[in-house]
Amino acid sequence: MVYNFRVNEMKNICPRVLLVLLFALLSGCAPVISKDLRNQVDPNLTFQQVLQNPTAYKGAIVVWGGEIIEAVNQNDGTTLIEVFQRSLGWREEPKQTVASQGRFLALADRYLDPYIFRKGRRVTIGGEILGEEIKPLGKMDYHYPLLLCKQIYLWDEYYYYPPPYYPYPYGPWWGYPYWWGPPYWAYP
Repeated sequence: MVYNFRVNEMKNICPRVLLVLLFALLSGCAPVISKDLRNQVDPNLTFQQVLQNPTAYKGAIVVWGGEIIEAVNQNDGTTLIEVFQRSLGWREEPKQTVASQGRFLALADRYLDPYIFRKGRRVTIGGEILGEEIKPLGKMDYHYPLLLCKQIYLWDEYYYYPPPYYPYPYGPWWGYPYWWGPPYWAYP
C-alpha cells in the first residue's frame, strides 16, 4: 500500500518538475533588452537610415549592438562608448560573421569601468537617439549617431583553447610514434 502511494505521488510531481525545468530553460533564451523598451522601437528604422541623417531621428528608440572600440570616461561622470556596429541575432546578440554598416557612440549616464568595457567586447545597447557627434577617424571627420543608453548588456567573452601539444616521441595515440602520423581512424 505504501508503494502505491509513492508511485501516485511521483506521478503528480513529475509534470510539475518538468514544467519548472522547461520554464527555467526557456527563460535563459529571452532577449536581453526589456520588453518595455523593445515595444518602443520602430522595427522599420535601420541603422543605415540613421547613419545618413542622425538628427532627423532624434528622440527615436533603437536597439543596436556590436563590438566596443573604446570606452572613455568623461569629467561629468558619464562614459562615452564607441561601438563598431554589427547586426543583431534573435536574442539581440551581435553577429560576428556579418559585415558592419558603421560606428556609433553610446553615452551612459554613469561611470563604466574601461577595463570591463574594453576593446573587442560585444555589447547590446537600447537607447534614445540624441543626434550626431563629429569626431576625427584617421584623417577624416566621421559623423557618429549618438545614443543615450537606457539599457546596456555586455556579452560574455569566449576563449579558444587549442588542443595540447605533445612534444614526446609518442603522440596522443599511444603506441604510434609521431613520425608515423596518426592512425587512419583519427582523420575526420
